[in-house]
This record gives sequence, structure tokens and C-alpha cells, in this order.
Amino acid sequence: MKILVLNAGSSSQKSCLYDLENVFPDTPPKPIWEAMVDWTHHTGFAEIKVKNHQGKVLQEEIAATSRPKIIAHMLETLWDGETAVIKEPVDVDIIGHRVVHGGAEYRQSTVINTEVKAAIAKLSVFAPVHNPANLEGIAATENVFGNIPQVAVFDTAFHAHLSPAAYTYAIPTKYAEQGIRRYGFHGISHQYCRDRTAQMLNRPVNDLRLITCHLGNGCSLAAIRNGRSIDTTMGFTPLEGLVMGSRSGSIDAGILIHLLRQPDMDVEKLDRLLNRESGLLGISGISGDLRPILEAIAEGNAQAQLAFDVYVHSLRSHIGSMLASLGGLDALVFTAGVGENAPDIRAAACAGFEFLGLKLDLEKNNQRAIDVDIAATDSAVRVLVIHTQEDWEIARECWQIKR
Repeated sequence: MKILVLNAGSSSQKSCLYDLENVFPDTPPKPIWEAMVDWTHHTGFAEIKVKNHQGKVLQEEIAATSRPKIIAHMLETLWDGETAVIKEPVDVDIIGHRVVHGGAEYRQSTVINTEVKAAIAKLSVFAPVHNPANLEGIAATENVFGNIPQVAVFDTAFHAHLSPAAYTYAIPTKYAEQGIRRYGFHGISHQYCRDRTAQMLNRPVNDLRLITCHLGNGCSLAAIRNGRSIDTTMGFTPLEGLVMGSRSGSIDAGILIHLLRQPDMDVEKLDRLLNRESGLLGISGISGDLRPILEAIAEGNAQAQLAFDVYVHSLRSHIGSMLASLGGLDALVFTAGVGENAPDIRAAACAGFEFLGLKLDLEKNNQRAIDVDIAATDSAVRVLVIHTQEDWEIARECWQIKR
């Protein structure tokens, strides 16, 4: 079965093609074709990078006149040119799309039809940056592949079983009736890490209490019990929760009221401040990327050290809240760019939970390996570093629908 996966964002479009046999593999294989379009690196142009399993590579830069046409051009490299891996579009069996917001209605991956597309468009009011880009990818593949089945894999679906106590905000009910509630995000990543953890520990998914820490530029935690997300840090939007690269995370709402009363502030400026100018970037004044912050700390930069300390304090605090929801912990999982590559963050976070009997093997933690258990042998809680593979999780959802 050939499964095409599209992960469309506002600034980039990532795609890959898996070629699977009749039995679904236990571990993710390498895609036979991978491609990416970047619209932001060179103003007015799109950068396209394509590679296949035979080592053939295509790199080009074309005028960014029409995003759907550029996506179509990228997809044509599947069967045309040196990077071709299939003979024609009909060789693809099914197409999976990451869709950021599925609202309260879509609690599982769903075959795309007119009704589903209308719902994704309607939910763009909750995800104005992401859902329109997701729809753009869907429309482009429809034009190229015709009636080949397409599946929407929702980032919010993994958190669809939160209890009312976990998803309800303490505001008048009339606003909840407008859809204002906690939805949670990064669900595809949290779901992959749940299953990979069970596999690594050789235990049933339903027998584990997990906290999965997706720490990238965007950051979120999920408390997972009996295979389901029962609590999470992101809320109505991906702004809530942990301190992130350039997002503030949770903040006293009174601050927002105070800022909006200032004469030089408006809603758009506040949105930019909270989403693009805060977090590690806002505190350090250096970057939203942890790496230059760590370099600055080594040089004695006090603001960089403060940014690190605030980040870790937020992470520990929210892990503690997830722990309370679970009532115990079998494994703490770190994933995504920071989670997979920052041993200092992992060590600092775990240091707050030694009272649970959690002990790191510092040598293993510093090896920067992935898909490994970095807890000491006698630790009461396992600590895993897992390379999240959202594209593969999307492919797995497609396999289950298609088979």
C-alpha cells in the first residue's frame, strides 16, 4: 500500500510517501520519497527540496505565485523526473493530511468529503493560521489525484476524551456554548509516543500512566492513562500552558487587560507579542531557540540564565499538574526538538521529581540518543527519549482506515 502524507503549514509544506507490504511493520520504515516547500526563506519565491530512497535529490527555487500550483509541482516529482518513485498518480492508494483543529466534533481520523472540508473551514476561526493551510493542501491533492481517498488526521482528536472537568473554562456557560473550551494540540505526536513507549517497555498501552513532553518551538504535555489523554497543557489555542520558544504560555489574564488599556496596544499587537515575541525569546532577548541561549549562559549572560530557569520552572510545574491528574507515573517521555536534543533540560526537569524515586542515568542522558531509556536501573519511573514521527502516525491512521 502506498500512503502519501501531507503536513501543510502556513510557512512550509512537508510531504512523504510510504510503500508498505501487506503487513503493517512494527517500526517505522524510511519513506521512499520526501519533499518540502518553504515559502519564507526567500521573499517572493518558494524553495523546493525533494529526495527519494535511491539518493536522488532535487532542489529548486521558483516564483511563489500560486501556493496550490507549487504544491502540485512538488507532488509531480513523485512520478516525473529523477526523483520519481511511482509511474502515475493512481499508484497512490490513500492520502493522509495533518489537520490542526477538529473541534469537538471530530474525535478520530476521518475520510475527507464535502462535509468534512466545510467543518475544517468553519473551525478556521479557532486555528486561523493552520486550518486554511491544511485545506489548501487538501484542495491541491484533490486536483492532482482526483478521487483517491483522503483522510484528515486531527491534532486535537487524541485529546477528544478529556472530561468536562478538564476541558471546561470557568467562564459563563454562554461562551462554552460558542466552542470555547480546552481542545489540546500535538495529539498526533503524543499518540505516537504513547504507542512507542508501550513497545519499548513491552507493556500494554492500557497498563501505563504516562506524561509525554512534546518540547519543540511549541510545547505541550499530555497525561495519558489507559491509553487516553486525560489532561493536557495546551487549551483553546496552542498558546496556553508551558513557556515555549516564542510563546508566553499561561499568563495572568489580568496582564492582557492591562496591556490592552495602554494607548499603543491593540489586539493584533498583543497577539504578536504573546505568540511571536515572548517565551524564551522574550525573556532572553536572544532567541526562541534553546541552543544560542545555552551558549549565552556559558558566557555568563544573566537574561539567558533567567530564560532557562523560567522554562524549567514552567515545565516542572506543569509536569506536577499532570502527575496529580494521573495519580502516579510509570514513564516520563521527552520528544521533539528540545525534548530529543537538550539533555540539560531533561536533567533539570527530572531533578524536580526525585521524590518519586525517579533517577536519571546521567551518562545515558548526555549521549543524545533517541528511542532510549535514560533512567537509572533502579529508578521507580522510566524516562524515555523518543523521536516523534508524526508522518508515520498519520500513515498508520490511513492504513487502519484503508485496510
